[in-house]
Amino acid sequence: MLNEPMKKSSWSARCFVIIIGFLYSLNVLRAQQSVSSELQYAPELQHMGAGSTATASSLPPANQQTKRILGIFPNFRAVSTDTHLPPQSVKEKFVTTSQDSFDYSAFVLPALLAGEQQATNATPEFYQEEAGYARYFWHTYLDQTSENYWVEFIGPVLAREDTRYYTLGAGKGRALTRMGYALSRAVVTRNDAGKDTFNISEVVGAGAAAGLSNLYYPASDRSFSNTADRWAVNMGVDAVTFIVREFWPDINHALFHGPGSQPATIP
Repeated sequence: MLNEPMKKSSWSARCFVIIIGFLYSLNVLRAQQSVSSELQYAPELQHMGAGSTATASSLPPANQQTKRILGIFPNFRAVSTDTHLPPQSVKEKFVTTSQDSFDYSAFVLPALLAGEQQATNATPEFYQEEAGYARYFWHTYLDQTSENYWVEFIGPVLAREDTRYYTLGAGKGRALTRMGYALSRAVVTRNDAGKDTFNISEVVGAGAAAGLSNLYYPASDRSFSNTADRWAVNMGVDAVTFIVREFWPDINHALFHGPGSQPATIP
């Protein structure tokens, strides 16, 4: 007989809702004080079409993002500090989503999560050993891919939101300020017009992916609490990736002497 599945509480989801609501309120106040010129495209980019992007070679060395983090993980949607880009086309949103979903490194996180879930016997119906790990893996990979397309493609196309992460940079505040900014991107994004807006794609898209997962998880995992936990994990993972993207230029510059930002100021 299978062991009774481990019960999961939804306290993490509730705490996360409170935190992102607070961050959104702070960001609204910050947005009201933003200089309107920051929303304008750079003069040299104004003549470019909607599908065009700035090249890294045209950017100064400071605060410059690379296409990959540690030469492995995709960083295609990170934008270097003070770079202004034309709106994304539907094609661009689809291409970057597919790159994130099917890149060779896209299998790393699901592999790690599958191992952790198997070790904790999160879903006893999957059993153990190699066959059990395979079940955990394809479920977590499908979770990730579904969430990518909801958050990075379907949501942004319908809500007309920009899927790129615009780095604040070391010159715009202390380390804690930048971390708060990165976390706030889970609930605040730019729309295609370049203005800050509520991140419908992230919040609703992550929830839609969590709900859709009930179609392929065992019945014991389809409770509201488990679905809320998956929603919270989806948003939590994305928030962490925003922090990594924010500080990657600093790390790259400090450890590898590559193009990056100046060292972050420690409060």
